[in-house]
Amino acid sequence: MYRSAELARWQSLLRSFSPATILRWANRQFGRSLTFGSALTMEDQVLTSFISEQSLPISIFVLDTGRLHEASYTLLENTIQRYKAPIQLYFPDWEDIESMIGENGPNLFKQSVDLRKKCCFARKEKPLRRALDKKKAWITGLRREHWTAGPTLEPIEWDEARQLYKINPLWNWSREQLTNHVERNQVLVNPLHEQGFYNIGCEPCTRPIGPGEDPRDGQWWWESSKSKESELQLSASSTGPSKREKIARIQV
Repeated sequence: MYRSAELARWQSLLRSFSPATILRWANRQFGRSLTFGSALTMEDQVLTSFISEQSLPISIFVLDTGRLHEASYTLLENTIQRYKAPIQLYFPDWEDIESMIGENGPNLFKQSVDLRKKCCFARKEKPLRRALDKKKAWITGLRREHWTAGPTLEPIEWDEARQLYKINPLWNWSREQLTNHVERNQVLVNPLHEQGFYNIGCEPCTRPIGPGEDPRDGQWWWESSKSKESELQLSASSTGPSKREKIARIQV
């Protein structure tokens, strides 16, 4: 049960902790009721490496929407092999997808915002609900620099929509800290970052970003910026386009 005084105390405590220490604390606090939702972003890959290096028994899951980039599947396979991470995949219900495509076509998400949301709900939100079922807390790769998070993001928050705690170990990391850590520790990341991708979600819905473009233009670029609120916020990278930062990411 959510208690505001307890949350405030935890927030005060975790603000002084490193990401690795936050993960250890979360594991002690929530045990098997804790899970990590990885979208295979640069941030999520860093967290996966922290979990692996500390041998933390934190379950990790990935949502396979059925339309991810081929490079993402290769990264997933390499991540499992390198970090010995038993990552569980959650898939959409085939009846939902069969019905949705039968009624609206395979690329319904480009027809309207409502149909895009319908596709996101079937491919991401419903599987996410199954992944979080009976959990008390989940870990994300959100940072304050993400446009979906904002400057008020805390290391731990109450997720009102899902009725569980949301833990953000990288909450105050900058892009520079992130990319420096990846380079220094040779963390596995998606090679699509080097091609200019900010967001690496479903293949038809994400594209590379050019110099000066808004990170949000890399996802659902055919929509107006006001409509780009995803029903699923696993993590959303806004890593910049410099040579160093191009080794960086999802919002899936």
